[in-house]
Amino acid sequence: MSDIIQLLPDNVANQIAAGEVVQRPASAIKELIENAIDAGADKIKLIVKDAGKSLIQVIDNGCGMSVTDARLCFERHATSKIRKAEDLFAIRTMGFRGEAMASIAAIAQVELKTRRIEDELGTVVEIEGSKVVNQYPEAVAAGTNILVKNLFYNIPARRNFLKSNSVEMRHIIDEFQRIALSNPQIFLSLHSDGNEIYHLPAETLKQRIVHIFGNNYNQRLVPVEEDTSIIKVEGFVGKPEFAKKTRGEQFFFVNRRFVRDPYLHHAVMNAYEDIMQAETFPFYVLFIDIDPARIDINVHPTKTEIKYEDDKAIYAIIRSAVKRSLGRYNIMPSLDFEQETSFTNLITKKSLDEIIAPTVTFNPDFNPFDTDKSKSSYSRSDSYAEGFAKKQGNTKQLGFIVRNRRKGGVCTASFAYRFRIGDGSSTGHPSGR
Repeated sequence: MSDIIQLLPDNVANQIAAGEVVQRPASAIKELIENAIDAGADKIKLIVKDAGKSLIQVIDNGCGMSVTDARLCFERHATSKIRKAEDLFAIRTMGFRGEAMASIAAIAQVELKTRRIEDELGTVVEIEGSKVVNQYPEAVAAGTNILVKNLFYNIPARRNFLKSNSVEMRHIIDEFQRIALSNPQIFLSLHSDGNEIYHLPAETLKQRIVHIFGNNYNQRLVPVEEDTSIIKVEGFVGKPEFAKKTRGEQFFFVNRRFVRDPYLHHAVMNAYEDIMQAETFPFYVLFIDIDPARIDINVHPTKTEIKYEDDKAIYAIIRSAVKRSLGRYNIMPSLDFEQETSFTNLITKKSLDEIIAPTVTFNPDFNPFDTDKSKSSYSRSDSYAEGFAKKQGNTKQLGFIVRNRRKGGVCTASFAYRFRIGDGSSTGHPSGR
């Protein structure tokens, strides 16, 4: 019996790898923009057509590539980020595996234009299905301009699994927002079918949040900052009264890399305990800066999951940092034991010459026993007393006025007491005058 195990051709292996790295147009966009960031670009322009199905174009002003690098970047496991296994635990860049470009070139028609600043001419490389179709020198702008056309053109089954343009565009915007939030110092723009959707200049994190989510978020943000020997936490959380019933505005970044971590999300939710309505989710954009040796990011093809050396300590720090920020900005109820409790602030600061003594006025003709309705002294309390008397029998009413001095003013209250004839019992109530 002949041998049955054999090595797969490179194009087949690349298509298999593309199934893990590139699930949809948004996945390819994420990889291409992260490459531009690793190249040191501070201006990145993204252009898509048909929600990335027909065209994905990323233009940056990064360092560019030499002729050899422009060709080699499409080979599997070709990378400039690491050199040895130990480098996996000291990664500060977005990419490191060297699979993205090879995977994208395996399932699309790719055109790469790149030039280093010190070179006079750049390089153009055209690839279709992992095969180099053309390569030639050309005068191009410094940086890199990569075009990905007809994604999954050679894998019809994968292309048929793509959703509608509106759904795929929603995924693209989500990826774009995550990258924009993690890199507010970089100018980013997004164009779809000739329309500019985002134009984000280099700015602070708070300005970037407001530009992405709207001006009404400006008053909703509470800053968070905590620096410990294990991690450094900074960013913003939303006020609990603006929490939403749907997820989608929760962002965790570890060393500027977006991650999905239910465990850390629970730490934030725990900090909002008892101050937020049930089944609602607060807004937060939190950055965790940690020694790369304390984490392992090589656990998921898309690098959105991370393993921590001491996850319980990180949980406690995040929960404490968020809770402290909410309390510091009076979002949470708290007791202030240093608050002034004396009554010295009730004494007026006016001089004695400016103080006017309160005066007392009275009606010398007032007769509480007079029930003559024709007199002007007849009041609402008298009418009430008369009606009360009809219900409870003969009563007599005694009225008097209490005047009290308080902070230079006059406080007046009138009371009516009624005595039942026969048993000596009495009832009383304030008239409100």
